[in-house]
Amino acid sequence: MIMPRGQEQLLLPVSGWFLWGSLLTALILNMLPVGPVTWLPDWVALFLAFWAMHQPQKVGLGVALIFGLLVDVQQASLLGQHALVYCCLVLAVLLLRRRLVWYSLVSQATQLLPLFVLAHVFLMLMQLLSGAPFPGYTLILAPLLEAVVWPIISIVLLAPQRRTPERDVTRPL
Repeated sequence: MIMPRGQEQLLLPVSGWFLWGSLLTALILNMLPVGPVTWLPDWVALFLAFWAMHQPQKVGLGVALIFGLLVDVQQASLLGQHALVYCCLVLAVLLLRRRLVWYSLVSQATQLLPLFVLAHVFLMLMQLLSGAPFPGYTLILAPLLEAVVWPIISIVLLAPQRRTPERDVTRPL
């Protein structure tokens, strides 16, 4: 299908170092010692959803499972609960990706908001069933922040792919 003028450009292939480096950065952001704050976004879930949408051949259910287990170990939570939530989120994004990539970033964020809400609710229910106390109603802010941050993350993570393949000394990028 031919794209309308000014709509979108073809992207360069993503560097493996950049993809895995961004996922490790998300894991480090989740590990920041902020105390029992429940309203912060889940950076690993956000980055996994982004890369599952844009690079489904490199980031899929196996990567979601591995990063979910790493988050479970880091947070000393029930082993497999983040892995299950991340796999469900990545599967939903993979099923919807052909439709989502055609929308603007704000529309993508509004369509991903229910998936982020379901992921947090599913995680909260598993924590409650395992005997954890109720985290509070500030938990609802996390998926909202993830949807707000989605356009910014998308612009930053797609920027290296939007470069021209040949270097031009007159261009700033």
